[in-house]
Parts: sequence; structure tokens; C-alpha cells
Amino acid sequence: MAFNPSNANAVVVVGGGFAGLTTALALSRCQPRPPIVLVEPNSRFIFLPLLYELLSAELQAWEVAPPYHSLLCERGIAHLEDRVESIDTKAKTLSTSSGLALSYSQLVLCTGSVPKDFDIPGVFEHALMFRNLDDVQILRQRIRELQLRPDPNQALVIVGAGPTGVELTCKLADLLDGAAELHLLELGERVLPNAKAFNQEQAEQALSKRGVHVHLCTQVLAISSNQVELESKQQPPLPISPITHRGLVWAAGTRPVSPAVGPDFVLNGARLPINSCLEVIGLSDVLGVGDVAYNDDYSWPSTAQVALQQGEAAAQNVMALRAGKVPQPFEFNDLGEMMSLGIGEASITGLGFTLAGPLAFHMRRAAYLTKLPGLSLGLRSACTWLLGH
Repeated sequence: MAFNPSNANAVVVVGGGFAGLTTALALSRCQPRPPIVLVEPNSRFIFLPLLYELLSAELQAWEVAPPYHSLLCERGIAHLEDRVESIDTKAKTLSTSSGLALSYSQLVLCTGSVPKDFDIPGVFEHALMFRNLDDVQILRQRIRELQLRPDPNQALVIVGAGPTGVELTCKLADLLDGAAELHLLELGERVLPNAKAFNQEQAEQALSKRGVHVHLCTQVLAISSNQVELESKQQPPLPISPITHRGLVWAAGTRPVSPAVGPDFVLNGARLPINSCLEVIGLSDVLGVGDVAYNDDYSWPSTAQVALQQGEAAAQNVMALRAGKVPQPFEFNDLGEMMSLGIGEASITGLGFTLAGPLAFHMRRAAYLTKLPGLSLGLRSACTWLLGH
């Protein structure tokens, strides 16, 4: 699609994660279709819930990280591979890292989140992350190094026992197959503190079966290139020795990120206050979707499921604004939780049933295939999966 940065009639979507891409794709199906610009600095969309399967080679890169141009080229959506630095809501313009000035009629901010270090020394200097293709390659190399020199006394540490930490730990345990000890550190009293009870129980069983050392009520004090210092938060506190490691993966939390918004607009810790219709409070024609937005009356979880549903709702409300109609409140429909728990295994809670094991793994994979952006991509992935079984 031809791109005109001065088109003041365009809908501009900032951020190409689940929320932003879903918004743009939903807008492209509307009639009459508005001019749509997706501003996203990366060239590939990352389907984060399936990144674990890419690490374990159960899926391929084209399935988990398709290029944006393959998703957008036939949908009338212009992809600007750039980063928005600031927004002038009075002039209705954006400024990008490359120096481009971009006009908009309606703006949807879906800038997501980045890892948070909680001011713990050494996190960004020494910890591995697990958010993109480069992170997968680095972790694969670390796994190969551990496999070449297996030693039950060498350790790989994962910090944070939320969904990312638990799913990643189970995959790593299966891939390493005893080549190194795995330590999962969690500040809370249980793994998956916000998960459904069944998934929490299945995760605890999966970790125990794989011999993972789970350290609960444990705070990280500092990280070096080969050691992590710890402190017990149990009452009374127990003495904890540092863990010497051959790699540490940080999965302990994220913080939202947002461009500077002005004039006369104050962000709440980089988060955008929104009303029930996803409109940014105090700004006209600006919507906030996904991790960057918050509503005082609703505590929507920071999941792909919420982002997908909000993206669809945002597109409908953008079209309502363009037509001079009243936007509608967003209503989250909780369809349950799905978790990968090792190679070929998963746990599902939702829609009135619970299931764990290989069948749950196949159901989880099939469900995510239907969510892959672009029907052709989903069909290609489905054919690859079916032919491989």
C-alpha cells in the first residue's frame, strides 16, 4: 500500500504486537476501509505463546515469527518500520526515530511492555531474556554448550514462576535431559500465583516430575555472570547460599512503555488511563490497548487473549468515532488458560473442562493455529502439523 505520512485521514496503530496487529487487521476488514498505518520497528511479528515450541523445534520460525509484509501486503495496511518517539495530540501528529512527522485522524496506542529489572543489579548486564528470535538463538546456543559438557552440578536458573518462567523451565528440562540442574526462583508462595487452580497443580506436578529445584519465597538480590545472590522471604527467613550458574533467564516481570504524549498530558508510570470503551481519558480520537493501558474499574490480565479481544473492540470503536457514533464498552470474554508444560505436553482450563497431557498439547496447538494472523499462515501451519503426525 502506498504510504502518505501527511494523510490526516489515516488511522495510525502504534505497536505491532497482538493488540496492534489485531486492531490493524480488523480495521482492514471494515467497510469503507480507512487508510491504515501500522508503526512497528520490528520486521517480524512474534507469536509469543508459541516461542517455547520454536525453542524446542516443535514449530518453525515462519510459523512463530512471520514477516509483517506477508501479513499486511494484501490487506491495504502500510507498515512503517520505525519507532514513535513522541505524540502531539493537539496537532494530531507523531514524531518517529527517523525524523518522520506522521499525521492521524484516529490513533491506537499498543506499545506493549519490556522486561523490568526491579532495580536489581546485574539483570540487564548478565541475564538472558526470552521475548524474540534473537533470545531464542542465544538460549539454544547455551543449551548446546550445556549438552556438550553435561554435568549434574552445573545449573541453569530461571527467575520468575509466572507463565513464561514455568513454560520455559519445563521445555528446558526436557531439552537438557539431565545435562544441567534447573532452578526456578519465585518471590511468591506458589508457582503461577494468578493461574487457574488446575493449571497451577499441573505445573507443580510437571516441575516436580522433571526434577526442577523450585525456590519459593525467594528474592534475587544481585546477578553476576556466574552467580545469583538470594534472600529468603519466608518467616522466619532461612539462610540461602548463592547459586553458581551457567546461564540465568529473566522472566520476573515487565513494565509498560509509551512514547511521550503531549502537550499537557501526564502518563501514570508509562501507562495510559482508558475508559471502558478503550479511549484514553482526556484525549480525543486516541485509544489505548494492551499492556500500555489501564482502567481503574477493570483488572484485565496482561495476556494475548485480552489483547486479541481488545484489538477487535478497538477497531469497532475507531470506526464508530469516524462515523460520529458512540463507542461501545469493551467486555472481556474469558475463554480460559492454556499452558505448555514440556515437549508434547500441556494443560488447559476453560469453557467448563480441564485437560492435561499430550491431548491437551495438541488441542492447545490447534487452538493457537486458529489465532495465527492471516488465514493462509494458519492453513500452512495446520498442514505442516497434520502431515507431521
